[in-house]
Amino acid sequence: MRKVAIDTEYIKLGQLLKLADMVSQGSEAKLLIQEGLVCVNGQVVYERGKKVYPGDRVSISDPDLAGEVEVEGGKS
Repeated sequence: MRKVAIDTEYIKLGQLLKLADMVSQGSEAKLLIQEGLVCVNGQVVYERGKKVYPGDRVSISDPDLAGEVEVEGGKS
């Protein structure tokens, strides 16, 4: 599993998918999320603006883009 560091308290799900190079455009992230192919900590998420915090795990279940990242970092 890859790790993605952020330097803020949280990051929005759509932004994380782009930062982690799991998608190339925000529109691609939007479609994956709307189709129920993105999970945060094992739960399907349909909200592109969901806040993702350090320690959270995000995965994509699309066969062509499958992958998982863990968020680390953040302000104390």
